[in-house]
Parts: sequence; structure tokens; C-alpha cells
Amino acid sequence: MAVSNEQTENDERDNGSVNRTPSRINSQPQGEFKEGGYGWVVIFGVFILNAHTWGLNSSYAVFLAYYLRTGAFGASQLGYAFVGGLSISIALLASPLATTLVGWDRCGTRLTIFLGTIFEAIGFIGSSFASELWHLILSQGVSFGLGMGLCFVASAAVPPQWFVKRRSFANSIAASGSGFGGLCYSLATNAMITNIGLPWAFRIIAIISFVVNSIASFLIRDRNKDIGSVHVAFNWKLFKRVPFLLFQAWMVLSLIAYVILIFSIVDYCQTVGLSASQASLVGAMFSLSQGLGRPAIGLSSDSVGRLNIANLCTLFCGLLCLFFWVFGAKGLAPCIIFALLSGSVAGVIWATVAPICAEVVGLALIPSALSMTWLVLVIPATFAEVIAVSLRRPGPGGYLRVQLFTGFLYIGAFIFGWILRAWKVYELELVRLDKEERELAIRDEGVLSEAIERESHNNTPNPRPARGLLSMARGLWVIERV
Repeated sequence: MAVSNEQTENDERDNGSVNRTPSRINSQPQGEFKEGGYGWVVIFGVFILNAHTWGLNSSYAVFLAYYLRTGAFGASQLGYAFVGGLSISIALLASPLATTLVGWDRCGTRLTIFLGTIFEAIGFIGSSFASELWHLILSQGVSFGLGMGLCFVASAAVPPQWFVKRRSFANSIAASGSGFGGLCYSLATNAMITNIGLPWAFRIIAIISFVVNSIASFLIRDRNKDIGSVHVAFNWKLFKRVPFLLFQAWMVLSLIAYVILIFSIVDYCQTVGLSASQASLVGAMFSLSQGLGRPAIGLSSDSVGRLNIANLCTLFCGLLCLFFWVFGAKGLAPCIIFALLSGSVAGVIWATVAPICAEVVGLALIPSALSMTWLVLVIPATFAEVIAVSLRRPGPGGYLRVQLFTGFLYIGAFIFGWILRAWKVYELELVRLDKEERELAIRDEGVLSEAIERESHNNTPNPRPARGLLSMARGLWVIERV
């Protein structure tokens, strides 16, 4: 019996890595379920959840413009800017808690989302009774941010679990909910503040978000047990991976630029002479463009390559900020055009973060990797708009330094993202894979890592590219779908 087992092992070893790969492929999640199916219901649930969390958060641009113009709560401009950044940073800071709750058998994804729904409603109800800045910080900043974080972190890793070939497209549809939600809330918030006052605007938003997000929590279903998701809140070993560090740099710079752009655009419009209603319309067009642009990003990512599309969109947004925003956006029509163009690509990180994360660390490690990513983004999110307000100067040209700063941030993010793309191309060239295996390796770093490990233990001659910076640099200019 021992001889038979030894012979079997030797036979398997002699078959080579390519012949053994199909068994690995069949063990992947795509062989265990039909792509889509109930996954489309999950996408709808995450869509409306994003609409009433991140989309609702986008309307803070309207609140911020109102605070800056009226001096409500008697605070400084930096104080108002801090509230908006705090809500995002608290949402990201809640990632370890949310990841732990999702992995806890007594809680899970649905209950974690519902807890977030409760905190979000409490935040807006509390804001309706606020009379000082610290009241606003605790309610619209901390409580709402905690609720948004629990909802977002618990749901972010779910859409990729239901799709393989159309993973980017499905994830981008879910992410587009924040754009359409921002469209509705940007227009509705300005109208409610004007007609019924700030307190009742907060209360109505609390009621609507609570009802809709409760429905979303019921619809969303995860596949954590099926795919063996690893819910480790603090997986510090990920930072030993160079691709993960490049991914973090791309996320950090993109997030700072995105927060500045989305929170500043309404106030900028009023600075160049537009009325409050016209400025809120521009903000709504920015959100509409996000809602329409993210599915397009996802669809093109699945066909052209996720890293390709993500980086090209990042570069395009940086060029828009440096040229169109600086030299062209001076009236209502140019501002709307800029909002439509930039909005379609500004939030590319949200449309591609989960699929690209799968390419960087593998599908099973997505929850842990995203949890660490959200922690890294806490400080940048907190002070992004604070930096923008500090760079802002009075007068029509007061936003010039903000515009340049935002544009160069996107350019810097593109540089790190393009280096990550080169690294991915280099890794793919280290192994010999057929067409089907290569497609799986592009989508899931776990598959690629296993292939590289098999190649390293393969004793047969293998013509692989020379290791070194020169071989890796080839990915900077080679045209390839990654």
C-alpha cells in the first residue's frame, strides 16, 4: 500500500504543472455555483445600500456649502470640513469591527448591515437636534460614519463571490448605487433645507435610509463558507507583499483626490458665481455621472483588463482636473460638462477595488485585505477635505491650488497603479498557462500564486523571462490584458 501511494505521488509529480491545473481550477468557486443567479438579487441589495450610504454621504457637499455660506453652528471652515472627512474615516476605521462581526457565527453579514442601518439613522436624528459643532461631529460625523462603515465593509466583499467572468461589471453596478443615490440626495437635500429647514431635512433622510437599508440587509446573502473566506481583521503579513503596497499607494492618493473633488465641487461652483440651486445641480450631475460611469468601467474592465481600465481612468481624471477644471469650468455649462466627465472616472477605486484586490491577494483573502485597506485610508480620508479648505483662497481664483493638488494626486496614483500593472504582467510571464488558466490567474491572485509555486518546484527546463528590473519594466509599455 505504501508503494502504491508513493507511485501515485510520483505519477502526479511527473504530470507537470499544466496537467494538474484543471483540478485546481475545478476547486475554485466558479465550479460550485452558477454564475449570477441569486447574485443579481445581491447586486440589487448592495446597489440600494450604497445609494443610501455612500450616495447619502455625497450630499455632504450640499451641507458643507450651506454651512460655509450661513455659518451655522458658529464653527470655522476647517471645522465643517472636518465633519465630512470624519464620517468617511470613521466608516473606514470600523472595518476591523465589521470584519470581525461578519466572521462571527452569531452575527454574520446581514445582522452587521442592519446594525449599521441603526447607527446611520441615529446619526441623522441626532444631527436634527444639533446646536453646536461638537454635536454635529458626534452625530453626522461619528454615528453616521460608524453606520456607513458597518454597512459598507460587510457588503463590499459579497458581490465578487457571486461572479467570475463578469465580476468587475457586477461589482461596478453595485458601486454605481452611490452615484445614483448622490444624484437624488444632492437635489433633495438642497430642496428640503430650502423648504422645510435643516432639522427636518435630517429627520426625513433618517427615515428613508433606515427603511431602504433594512430591506437591503434582508436581500444580501454571502458565500463566505462556500469559498472559505478568511475574516482576519488585522492580517499584517499582507504588507510584506510588494503588489499590496503598490495597491495601497494607488488607493490612498486616489481617495484623497476623490474626497476633495466630491466635497468641493458644489462650493467651487458658488465661488465662480453660480447660485446654490445651480451648484447643487452640478453636484447632482457629478453623482449621476458616477452612477452611469461605474457600470461602464466594470464592463470594459472585464474585456480590456481591470488594471488597464483602472489606471487609464485615474490618469484621465488627473488630466481633467489639471486642464478642464483649471481653465474651462467657469460657468454653469462648463461646470456641468466637467462634472459629467470627471464624475464618470473620479470614483474608479470604488468600482474596481474588490476585483483588483482579488488580483492582488486572491479571492479568499479579500475580506482581510479590504479590512487592512480601509484602515490605511482612515487618515487620508479624515484630512483630505481639511487640506482642500486650507488651500482654498477667497475670490474667483481661490481654488487654483486645490485644483492643481487634486490633479497631481490622480497623476501620482496612476504612476503607482501602472507599476502594479507591470508587476502583474511580470508574474504572468513566470508561468506557462493555457488560455483558460491564464484568465483565471488574471482574476484571482491565489490561482497565479499556486501556478508560480508549482513552476518553482518543477524540475523540467522552463524558458522563463530573466528575473530582474528589466524584465519587470517590460510591463510598463507592453500591451496586454491585465
